[in-house]
Order: sequence, then C-alpha cells, then structure tokens
Amino acid sequence: MKKIIIPISALFITGTLQAQLTTLPNTENYIQSKTYLDYNGTTATKSLETVQYFDGLGRPKQVVNVKASPLGKDVVTPIEYDPFGRQVKDYLPVPQGSTLNGAITPNPLSNLSSSPYGNEKIYSEKMLENSPLDRILEQKQVGNDWNGKSVKFSYDTNGFNEVYQYITTTSWVDEATKSVLSLSPATVYAPNQLYKNSVKDEDDNETIEFKNGKGQVLLVRKIKSSTEHIDTYYVYNEYDQLAFVIPPMAVHKPITDDLLNTLCYQYRYDGKGRLVEKKVPGKGWEYMVYDKADRMILSQDANLRASFSWIIYKYDIFGRPIYTGIKKANNTRIGMQNQISGGAVTEGRANMPLNANGLDYYYTNMHWGLDTLLSVTYYDSYPQQYGFNPPVPSTIQGEPVLSETPTANGRSTKGLPVLSLVKNIEDDGWTKTYTYYDTKGRVIGTHSINHLGGYTHTESKLDFAGLPQQTITTHLRKAGETGITVKERFVYDNGNRLKEHYHQVDSNPEELLAKNSYNELSQLVNKEVGNNLQSIDYAYNIRGWMTDINKNQMSLADLGGKLFSYKIKYTQKEGITNADPAQFVGRDVLPKYNGNIAEVDWRTVETLGVNPSLTPKRYGYAYDKLNRLTAGYYQNPNNPYSKENTESFQYDVNGNIFGLYRTSVMENGSNTATVIDNLTYDYIGNQAIKIKDNSNNKTGYEGTAGYPIEYDANGNMKNMQDKQISEIKYNHLNLPQEMSIDFGTAGTVINTTYRADGIKLKKTSVNSVAGYNNVTTTTEKTEYLDGFQYYNKEIVTSGGDPGGGGIEMMTARAMEPQAFSLENRTVNPPPAKTPDLQFFPTSEGFYDYQKNQYIYQYKDHLGNVRVSFGRNSAGSFEITDANDYYPFGMNHLKTGNALFGQGTYKNYKYNGKELQETGMYDYGARMYMADIGRWGVVDPLAEQYRRFSPYNYTVNNPIRFTDPDGRGTEDWVKRTGQSSWEYNSTITSAQQAKDAGYVAYADGRGDKNSTYITPMSSNGVDTGVDREVVLGEGGNYTVDGKAFIAEDQAPYVSSKEVDKMGKAISMQIYAPAFIMSGGSGSVVMDYLTGAATRGLTDLSTQSFFKGAENVDGRQLLINTFVGGGSGYKAMGYTALANLSLNTGNNFLTSYFGGTGSQDAAVNTVKIFTGALGNAAGIVGGNIFTSTILPSAYMNGTDKALNDANDRYNKNN
Repeated sequence: MKKIIIPISALFITGTLQAQLTTLPNTENYIQSKTYLDYNGTTATKSLETVQYFDGLGRPKQVVNVKASPLGKDVVTPIEYDPFGRQVKDYLPVPQGSTLNGAITPNPLSNLSSSPYGNEKIYSEKMLENSPLDRILEQKQVGNDWNGKSVKFSYDTNGFNEVYQYITTTSWVDEATKSVLSLSPATVYAPNQLYKNSVKDEDDNETIEFKNGKGQVLLVRKIKSSTEHIDTYYVYNEYDQLAFVIPPMAVHKPITDDLLNTLCYQYRYDGKGRLVEKKVPGKGWEYMVYDKADRMILSQDANLRASFSWIIYKYDIFGRPIYTGIKKANNTRIGMQNQISGGAVTEGRANMPLNANGLDYYYTNMHWGLDTLLSVTYYDSYPQQYGFNPPVPSTIQGEPVLSETPTANGRSTKGLPVLSLVKNIEDDGWTKTYTYYDTKGRVIGTHSINHLGGYTHTESKLDFAGLPQQTITTHLRKAGETGITVKERFVYDNGNRLKEHYHQVDSNPEELLAKNSYNELSQLVNKEVGNNLQSIDYAYNIRGWMTDINKNQMSLADLGGKLFSYKIKYTQKEGITNADPAQFVGRDVLPKYNGNIAEVDWRTVETLGVNPSLTPKRYGYAYDKLNRLTAGYYQNPNNPYSKENTESFQYDVNGNIFGLYRTSVMENGSNTATVIDNLTYDYIGNQAIKIKDNSNNKTGYEGTAGYPIEYDANGNMKNMQDKQISEIKYNHLNLPQEMSIDFGTAGTVINTTYRADGIKLKKTSVNSVAGYNNVTTTTEKTEYLDGFQYYNKEIVTSGGDPGGGGIEMMTARAMEPQAFSLENRTVNPPPAKTPDLQFFPTSEGFYDYQKNQYIYQYKDHLGNVRVSFGRNSAGSFEITDANDYYPFGMNHLKTGNALFGQGTYKNYKYNGKELQETGMYDYGARMYMADIGRWGVVDPLAEQYRRFSPYNYTVNNPIRFTDPDGRGTEDWVKRTGQSSWEYNSTITSAQQAKDAGYVAYADGRGDKNSTYITPMSSNGVDTGVDREVVLGEGGNYTVDGKAFIAEDQAPYVSSKEVDKMGKAISMQIYAPAFIMSGGSGSVVMDYLTGAATRGLTDLSTQSFFKGAENVDGRQLLINTFVGGGSGYKAMGYTALANLSLNTGNNFLTSYFGGTGSQDAAVNTVKIFTGALGNAAGIVGGNIFTSTILPSAYMNGTDKALNDANDRYNKNN
C-alpha cells in the first residue's frame, strides 16, 4: 500500500507534493493525506483521501473523508469546542448527500435526517468539573435512549473502616522475594489516606477503585448491594512489586497458607525485578528462569515438575525464538538459574545437524541438551539440507518470489521467518511449513507438509494494497490419495469493501458464496449467500450494535421465504418481567443501557413448508449488579409464563456457580415445565469437587449421584464420574490427550493428538462392547488437517471379522441424547474421491465434500449456529440442521432438525465450536461444559481476570460475551467495510486471513479505528472500569453487534525507562502517574503514541532548523516526553514541569561539556519558550498543537538562541 507522506519540514516549503493531491482552496488551514489502494505505476485507480481542517488556534474543526461512502460521497466528522476551548462533544462521522472533493463542508449536519442515523443524537458529551484538571464527571453516549442514562464519575478519599491495610514482610529465599501477608496493626487505612475514584455505568452498577499515593491500585470494589461489596485487593511488597492478589472469596477471612494456595495469586521476584515464581489459584507453583538478556529460557509448571521436566526456549543473536523443547533435569529453579551464571543463552545456524525425535535441525546447542525437540523456526534463508524441501517457486500467481538474494531495491528474506517445524506432542510426527513472500515482503504462499506426508499448498494474488484478488489452496492428506483444489476470488468496491466472494472446488462450477451491500456508514446491511439462496438483512442501532437479522420478515407468516429472523433488544423490553417472582426473587428483566442484552426474539423455519408460530420465541434476561446473568426466561409463544426452557443461576463472590436451575418443555400432559436440572455445587477454592442434581432427572446434567470430581496439580479436571468419565490425562499444554469413559459392559477411550503449538490433528475413539461370547470394538478416527476434516469408522468383533466399513458413518451419541437426533447416513462417494474427507469450512459455513454441497448458516450475535441450509444434489433447497440454545449454551431438548453425529459439520453448534462425544465443546485451548456452565481447566490467562474464578465462562454473561478459544486475544481479522475486528480460531497468519477473504489481520493488535470495550488496567491490575480502546489492548469487544470477552494481552507497559521517566516527573501530573510501574495500557499507549509522534516531529523540526548533524538529543528527549502538554491538562502544571525539566537541562548541558554561563543563559530562556510551547499544546490538546506548533516554536527559538550564542562566542 502506497501512502503519500508529507514530512514536517514540507510544511514550511510550499508546493512540495501538491501535484499528487486534489487542489483545495487556500482559505483554510488543513492537512491533506492520500492513501493509494491501487496503483498502475503512474496513477492511483483507487485511493482514500482525508482532509483535516484547523481553526485559527490550530485546533481541528472538521475531518473530511473524501468520497469514502459506498456511493462515493463525503463522510464528514464535525468538531466543536465549548467556551473554554474544551472538546466536550464527540460527533459520529456523517455521510453527506454529495462530494465537495475535499473542500470543507459548510453544514455537515444538514444531511443528518437522510443518513442511517435518522433522528438519533449523534454525539456523545462529557460534563467536566470546573477545575484546571478537567476531570470527567459525567459522560453520555450517542443515541436518544442514552440521554438520561450517563456514566458518572466521582473523586474522593477513603473514609473510616473502608479499606483493609494489608502489609508484607519480605525475605530472600533462593535469591527471590518471599513475602508473608498480614494485616497491619491498624487493620484498616486511616481516613483520607487513599484516592477513591468511583464509576457508575448507565445502569448504576458501581465500581470503586482505591489507590495509594504511589498510584498503585490497592482495592477494586464492586457494589452488589448496599450491604454487600465484592472486593479484590492488590498487595505490594517492600519493593513496590505486586506480591499478592486477594480475590473476593478470600477477603474477610483469616490469612492461612490454605487460603493463599487455594484462592490467591502469589508472585516472587529475583534481584532484577523479574518474575521467577508465581502461583495461580488451583494450580501449583510455576517457575521461570532467565538469561542475562532477561529472556525466559526455562519454565516449569507443577505437572512438569512431577516428571523433572522443563520447557526450554532458545534464541538467536537477534533475540528471535529459534527452537523449543523439553529438558529433563531434577533440579530446583535456583539451581537451573545458577547454571546460566549470568550469561546470554544464544544459538546460531549450523552446517552440521543435530538430531532429535527423528528430525535433523541445523542449529547449535551450546547450552543444555534437549530431551525432546518441540519446534524449530528458520529465518533469513531457506535451509537447503532437508530432503523434504519442495522447490522454492520463482513466481506465485505471476508475482516474483523473494529470495535470500537481494533484489535491486535491496529486499530479501533476511529478517523473515521462512520455515517452521512443529512436532506432534504425542508422537514424533512433524508439520513443516514454508512461507513465501513477494518482493514487498508480503506473504503470498505457503507450503505445509503434514505428519502423514501430505501437504497443503496456498497461493495468493494480492493487489497493490495487499488484498487477495484470488487464492488457490491445494490439499492432499497423504500420498496415493486424490487431492483437492479450492479456488477463491474476491471483488471489492471503491473503498476496498468486499462486494463479492466466489468459491470453486476442483472443476466444479464456481459458487457465489456471498454478495455484500453496505449503507453509507460502511455497515454491512445485506448479504446474498449461495447465488441468492438466501438474502440476509442486518440492522444496527446508533452505537453500531447489531439489532436485527431479517427485521422486515419477523411479522410475515412464512418469513417472506427466509429461514430465520432475529431481534436483539438492549434498551427495550416487550416480554414478561419475571416468570415467577416468588421463585426467582429479584431476578427481573429490565431494559439495559450498558451493553447487556435485555431480550432476544426469533422465528425459525425448521421444516420447509411449515411456518413457525407467528408469535416469536423469546428469551428475557435478568442480571445482578455485577453484570452476571441470573436468569434466562424462555417465553413460549403460547404461554410466556410457562417457565419452559428456563435457566437461573446463583453465584458465590468469585463468580462460581453454586446453584443452577433448568427446565425443559411440558411433558406427558402436564401443565408445568419439566425440571431437568436443580444443581448444587460444592467447592474447594474455585474447583467444583461435587455437582449434585437434586431433580433426580438424568436429562441435561447426569449428576444425580453427585460423584467426587478430582483435579491434577495444574488444576485440570481428572474425571467426572457423573458422566461416566473415569479418567482424563493431559499433555504439557493442559490439553486432554486421553479420556476414558466407562459404561459398565461398554467403554470408550478417546485419544487426541496435538501439535506442540496446540493445534488438534487427530482424535481416535475406541468403543468396546462386551456381548455374551464376543467383544465388538468400534474405532472412529477423525483427522483435522488445515481445516479439512476426515472421518473413518471400523467395527470389528472379537473373532476378527469386520463388522462394518469405513463409509458407514456417524452413529455416536452425545451425552445429552435428548437434545439431538442422531445422524446415521451411508455415503457412497465416487471412486475418484477420497472417501474419508467429509467437509471443510468456508467463510459462510462448510463444504460437504461427500455430497458436493455448499452449506450456509444463519448465526446469531454470538456465532451460535441457528440454521444450516443448502441445495441438495437435485438442486432443491433443504434445511440440514436447526438449533435453539439455553443461555449457557446447552441445546434445547427436542428432536427433529437438531442433529449430532461423528465426523459431520453439524457438530459445530454453540459459538461455532465442535461438540464432542462427551457433551463438551472444544474451543481449542479448553473444553467447555455447557450443561454446568464451566470449564474443566484453569484459564491460561487467568491473571488478566483475577477477580473472577479461573473456571468461569465469559464472566458469567454468556449472552453478551463469548470466549473465542478459551485462551485470549489472538489472530484477529477484518473484512472491508467492517467497523470492527473479529476473531477466527481457524486463522493463524496474515496469509490465511487473506486466503479467507479478510482484508486485515492482527495478532492481537489493530488499527486506531478498530475499537472494543475493555477493562482498564493500572499497574497490571484490573481496575473494574471499562472503556473503549483500540484492538490489542485486551478485554471485551464488540464485532458488528456480536460481543466477546478476551483476556487482556497487553494490560500495561512495564518498561524500566518509562518507569524512570514517570517517577522523575511530579506525582501531581496525570499521565506519568499511570505509567509508573506499568499503568493503564490504554493510557500508557496513548501517552507513548503521543510521545513517539512528538519525538518524530521534534526530530524533523530540529533537523530543519538546525541541520541533522546538530540535533540536540537532550532537548529531543524532553520534547518527546513532555513537549506539547498533551499529558498535563493544565497550564500551571505545564509551566512547573518545563521549569523543572529545562532547569535540569540547563544543569546537564553545562555539566556535559557545556560552556558554562553561555549555556546557562540559553537554557534559562528555554524554560520560557518550552512553557509557551506547552501552552500552545494545551489550547487544543490535539496532534497539531501538541506536536507541530510547540516543536517548531521551541526548536525555532532554540536555533535563534544558539545562533546568538555562536555570535557571542565569536565576538568574545
């Protein structure tokens, strides 16, 4: 992608790049930018152009996105200020009725009523306190419904007996801190010792945060009621390191070792401040060992320790990870640390190989031998020594492939990963993946050799902006089989929004998977799937949350030929308030304004030709003050108070469910709903050790006996006898590699093979049934290869005679058999087809390989599959699967079109995840049990949500959030026209994203326009306060109305240099207080982004005024971190900060080789020029006035003063 970049110096030289931009009137101040989306070598055939206009004070007053709408019209964002120069209103972008080709729009709001906004209020507004701090007191969001529903902020200090005062006594054991936790002699903090900041959301749910004078968060308090607070304490040792986190369940209890080990987070550090030991509730201690470069070299959890094993990480001289493995050593952490002896552990490429686990690898191994090699990564050049190397193509789709030989412009594969080798955990099979780049360094091809000897080869033809125009995927499971080729073609509009997506399998006719239409806000409003097999409409509210699917068809008897209509209600409630106020006390359905969903309505055609009830099905949802779902009332169209298909929940203070009530439909002529689950949970810490179903109904959860549940040292559930699961064994990634199920005379053992990166490759289920004279063994094998799913079944009797073939498939049962009809089909594929290949995913559903059938799917806002449909072999329309779900994900109990069977796409249901034989859903990193609303394994990123149980699902709000893979925020993608990002667990690289038709990929990061809601963090501590931030900062986020939860990948910045800078500046200043020891990720990143911008601007202006060779590094540092005043908010602080910093600069200048009085005189004047520069920055608080003006002014003045200094020296 080519972007016109105007250097800051060009602002002072007129006409430099005007020829490449639209000519605009010279009566306005503006910055104009143009991004090429396509380029034919001389001109841009498609581009994005933006003009930002400024007023006379250098403040932005309007942003024009030229011809940015789908109809080629301008989209304008107005900006206005109050009489004090503060921007208290933030307007949404407004589509215009025409284009002015970049000229300023005189009245951008005149077209509002004809825009998608209609008569909604399109600006949010802030009420600020009347002080120099300008702290927010109240904030109202956009939309008429939020006029009387604001977020409220208050600022205070602690009162009497309000906060416990925890202290630590720290000693050094094995060269690490070991802190003892206790309450201070005073027990509580005296009044007025702590900052107390409170936030009430739109529904008056209150979160209070207490901080000490160092800016450390000590307590986050959620107000459940006037008499009950949910507290999470954060305790720091004498070195200001986080030593303990005390979750709510551990508060108000005596401090014992048992309490700490079962409920609290504990941390220990070495003398360099590195975390070397930690304990997460429910898990044993984990150890980390580092080299001199502060890179983690070894890690060990409790299960690894039992087998004397360590995970080892090796790096090259550039700090790039090159291989990982397992090292056997019966040694302590300090013993392993001492073996490094302060050295840097690096390895390099070698000509002669080492061999491990059947693989040669061409790296040195100077530090510690390996017992098991897990992964190898090569950079810079493709290793030539491997016999399995495919030829490196010279071109891909007509584009030259980058090699290690530099091109004419100096580009090569140097610095790029070119080959990765990943071992299977359970055996010595390897996956070898080559990556190919074009001459711009973009991935255009991959070649992955699987552990069976087959391969998946991908090629992409990219346009100028890097979007895929065409992709080709060739797949072969193993030699001797028939391969498959998948071609995809993509068509985009003028703004690179995806318009059409075509798909072709082998030589079959090309299928139009999707044809997209957008409104003038670039929101997807219609999608025609399957050559207009179904036309799906989408609607959104003013905040961009999805509200409807096929809205206009909801009231039509036959849904107007559509299969599904869905309505999400946030601020409206149309159904019942409470199904039974006496039974469900206080669990009322109410309109919600904070993003929670109050109701959903839906109508589904489950059988063609049969119209559903004209009255929609409905769920109404009740929440407590902690946003936890307390009830989901299903409202039967014929009797909304019947309490059918209802769930209600009770939680402890950590968020563990301790009571779950569930009903199904009325049965056997009864006029009351059937209670299928009335569960009570017993816990040790957060681990459920027994779940008892008091309903005595084995439908739903089978635990009428309430057998004990056991866990291993890593907190993994080892069995669940209620479900006949007698044993579960885990690999080192805490993934289940063997599961034994015992039914008495029958038993099943399920073995799963994973790669070392956690990708599932194979599942083998062996079921044995004892008869009178023989044993019948059924073996079912499912293989997962790059999205292509294979299935085979064999039945053998004890006499050795085959009892069935590999093509008579899919007769396994789920653990909730009442919820599904079992699919039992016999497929006779043509001889040319690979008989075991069943299906593979597409962007709109699946392709059934055996039937040559495209499967399309309606999904709700959570990604739950509601209806699957397609054309059968005769070309007729058919419905293949239909599902309704309880709030926590279990299927409604019914028969009909809700199907289950081994090896079929129909097992992908809740959240789009695959349902297993055990009734668990495989999310990738963990298995979820929808019938009990919990995971069986500790959250791998539990530390990002310390105030919640590490076993809870979506912080107990499954109607608003999903957990993408049971782990966290990785591998995000975005389609053209999408206003936000989405998670796709099948995509793990930029290339795969492009191949799947996405236009952007981010490994946990995004652009400034891709935002979602996340909890704010301070000092690495979740403050309990949510805000909208850029993708990559973690937390909760929304995708076109589809809401998710994701553990924070980057909650804070822990740069020692930033810490020092923060501590050097007055604690009265806002931004550095957050930066100290970490700080809020969003605030830190905003500050550092501003610092980087100021630094680059300052460097440019210094070079212009003084010459590049005369850049003042000391002044550059000051201007970078404190220039512009963007972090200060107040003139008084600005002058004070500049006075102190420039006085310091005066001292340093004189001390390091200055000329004494001359430098002192110069730098004394800098005090005032710097203050004036910051004053200019405060006026607007924007990038122009906080970077360009002050930097130009300061450095221009510096140059004048230095010139005067030079003349003084010459004359004297």
